[in-house]
Amino acid sequence: MSATTRRLTTAQALVRFLAAQYTERDGVRRRLVAGTWGIFGHGNVAGLGQALVEYGDVMPYHQGRNEQAMVHAAVGYARQLNRLSTQAVTTSIGPGATNLVTGAALATVNRLPVLLLPGDYFASHAADPLLQQLEHPVSADVSVNDTLRPVSRYFDRVTRPEALIASALNAMRVLTDPAETGAVTLALPQDVQAEAFDWPEEFFADRVWRVRRPAPDETELAEAVHAIRTARRPLIVAGGGVHHSEAEEALGALVDATGIPVASTQAGKGSLRHDHPADVGGIGHTGTAVADALARTADLVIGVGTRYSDFTTASSTLFRDPDVRFLNVNITGFDAHKLAARTLVCDARTGLTALTGALRGHRVADAYAAEYRAGKERWERVVEAAYRGDDDAVPTQTQVLGALDAVVGDEDVVINAAGSLPGDLHKLWRSRSPRQYHLEYGYSCMGYEIPAAIGVQQAAPDTVVWSLVGDGTYLMMPTEIVTAVQEDLPVNIVLLQNHGYASIGGLSESVGAERFGTAYRHRAADGTFTGAPLPVDLAANAASLGMDVLRAKTLRELREALSAARASDRPTCVYVETDPAPTAPPAEAWWDVPVAETATREAARTAREDYDRQAAGRRRHL
Repeated sequence: MSATTRRLTTAQALVRFLAAQYTERDGVRRRLVAGTWGIFGHGNVAGLGQALVEYGDVMPYHQGRNEQAMVHAAVGYARQLNRLSTQAVTTSIGPGATNLVTGAALATVNRLPVLLLPGDYFASHAADPLLQQLEHPVSADVSVNDTLRPVSRYFDRVTRPEALIASALNAMRVLTDPAETGAVTLALPQDVQAEAFDWPEEFFADRVWRVRRPAPDETELAEAVHAIRTARRPLIVAGGGVHHSEAEEALGALVDATGIPVASTQAGKGSLRHDHPADVGGIGHTGTAVADALARTADLVIGVGTRYSDFTTASSTLFRDPDVRFLNVNITGFDAHKLAARTLVCDARTGLTALTGALRGHRVADAYAAEYRAGKERWERVVEAAYRGDDDAVPTQTQVLGALDAVVGDEDVVINAAGSLPGDLHKLWRSRSPRQYHLEYGYSCMGYEIPAAIGVQQAAPDTVVWSLVGDGTYLMMPTEIVTAVQEDLPVNIVLLQNHGYASIGGLSESVGAERFGTAYRHRAADGTFTGAPLPVDLAANAASLGMDVLRAKTLRELREALSAARASDRPTCVYVETDPAPTAPPAEAWWDVPVAETATREAARTAREDYDRQAAGRRRHL
């Protein structure tokens, strides 16, 4: 080894390189890749596995049980830290690698950084085919890792040691670019992982990736200000970009100055505290009555850091004013131009601050402010009714949320992703801080909640973390409970047993599919799954994996169990069987799920008639 080079394997060099990468925004520096999750097999054990043993002093290792779950944990970590720090995930070849695909899709859909390091075939083809290698008859360079290409923001297969230098730098560039970030995949042939090379010392020097806050274009800013000043009924739609940019205070300053109301997407909820006079709650299919009423009559919709999913736009039926126009503040041009909008392509905090200064003296009409504040008060009574229940009765799902609302602290984090809970939470949850409401609804991935709670707990070790799961989601991926126990992470799981897929059951009924295949019940004599509920004890399962378990049968017992869980320093599961009676307010806006155009069954024919009526309200915004 000379004075200017260091002889290491490719895997060792990658670990040393990652340990020296940092982000910096607003003068605050963080490790970019703070740790590595891994499950080892023949495709990575002698390469990255050995490297992580060699350099465990600079790269913490976390042991996972499922590769998809490891990605979820890394994503939860990255989201909690506003995308300024993340974790890496290494797997073997074969099923270990393909298990990454769902997690990678979730990360990229949600614009959240994660580094994936799957093993791959021998670059030399010295051993061919390998155990678990996919053989493609006409493309010898294809492996199962190619399934990660469409769900990655950057992908490379490192077939020579020296190729790692450019590839690793490109990977860091994408991970730290707020307009480009998502899953980044470096596929690592296992022979290359173990191959030695004389690496330049400069490769291992500390490198700081400054996360930019681009300012708005002056012409775009002037046009945006004119649009706001001339609007009669403006409405801000706050998306996840508000949180990623740490723009909550800037949004509050704009709203305090102008009186413009704020509705939020699932990712943007908590951009304003729930009791702020201008916060009107969630928008869209799972939105509040006041937010959706304002959306229907808005003449200017100001999207901030949102990508306008179909839940937000009610499948293009929500914004009904014939003259409605859109103004989008977004760091990504792709999202800023949606709905034929005027654009302010910039960092959310920078853009909101610029708007506040340029709009000095402007304020919405008093009558408009009084209107939305009255609507907010009416909705608060709806929330209170949904939360209220008999202390000695079996709680409904919304009463479970009410019990949790009474227990959580302002800085607690509540995590959810799938089922019927996201809709109830979006309508009813009272967010008290920017990080409290952690809903992954870009991909709505069952199984996200428990591993994500681990990632959040790692990122914020002094924070109380709650993972809310139904029985369907729990059965998808309870494996990382073992990891929480092993790492002594005091995550809290609130496990709701309702014997099936409650959300899809309700949707199935509404589209004429008659709840087919959505209940967890024994098969009846007629062949349908309508028998007695399955005798599955999920609480016992959680206990068998090492959690402390508290069972609650009544609303009173539930409150006591939640309080005990919050005070515990151990991983704790609060288990409750819920009353299936619907106590959540109905949807205030439509969601387009196509219904069978022809059918013999009455339920489907009736559902199609309603679908045609609703679909007639779709429009293009040009």
